[in-house]
Amino acid sequence: MTTSASAILLAECPDQAGLIAKVSAFISTNNGNIIDLEQHVDSDDQRFFMRVEWQLDSFNIDRNALQKAFAEQVGDPLNMNWSIAFSDIKPRLAIFVSQHGHCLFDILARHQSGEWNVEIPLIISNHRDYESLAKNAGIPFYYFPITADNKQQQEKAQLGLLAEHKIDSIVLARYMQILSKHFIQHYPHQIINIHHSFLPAFPGAKPYHSAHERGVKIIGATSHYVTTELDAGPIIEQDIVRIRHNDSVGDLKRKGQDNEKIVLSRAIRHHLQHEVLVYKNRCIVFT
Repeated sequence: MTTSASAILLAECPDQAGLIAKVSAFISTNNGNIIDLEQHVDSDDQRFFMRVEWQLDSFNIDRNALQKAFAEQVGDPLNMNWSIAFSDIKPRLAIFVSQHGHCLFDILARHQSGEWNVEIPLIISNHRDYESLAKNAGIPFYYFPITADNKQQQEKAQLGLLAEHKIDSIVLARYMQILSKHFIQHYPHQIINIHHSFLPAFPGAKPYHSAHERGVKIIGATSHYVTTELDAGPIIEQDIVRIRHNDSVGDLKRKGQDNEKIVLSRAIRHHLQHEVLVYKNRCIVFT
């Protein structure tokens, strides 16, 4: 792993000959050293997907001019959808949580250990359960009780707070509120959610009880970007754990929560590492 700053390009465009060569030539002719390159072609849609990372220490183009130069020389001629990020800029992440804290505890542990290159300027909740936890972690905690009558007003206040703190992305760490279309449109493909895999088979407030009664053999978790269609956004990460016949409802909850923590942490890492490219309603994840 390099310690010098690097640029990360995510790109997708119509498939055609010479795409890798043209992107690589742009980097190499400007004295950039490629340290990672992955590509994928969707043969059904004839689309090309790419992630390429290169070092900036000897690169001839100043990062402030890089977006314009790439657009003119590569992006526009190839009809690309693309973005460029920089490894030395820490993304600013807000956490939303309600009353289930297992994902929040895991996120804070990874943040405090330095596992992720990220800043967490605030935690937002519709309950006060984790106010002291946030205080102990040195992260400002904001309480927004939400009812049917004040939801629009509270979301407006939350958006103002997120803008004030220059938040790039949001993690719903078991935040048990449905975000409005207006809220979601402020952060397209920047809100990450986690939920168990029981839906739609086991809806309601006690899905683990229902799953236990049916004798399920596996339980899973899904992490995805939030869209205006509930729990139907592009999937970033999923995993399962097996269930034994002698597992209790408590065992199912414990295994399910452990799985949720792992799946969410993987999704967050992919997002922070700029490894996810969204096309239509699915994620291309370069790992």
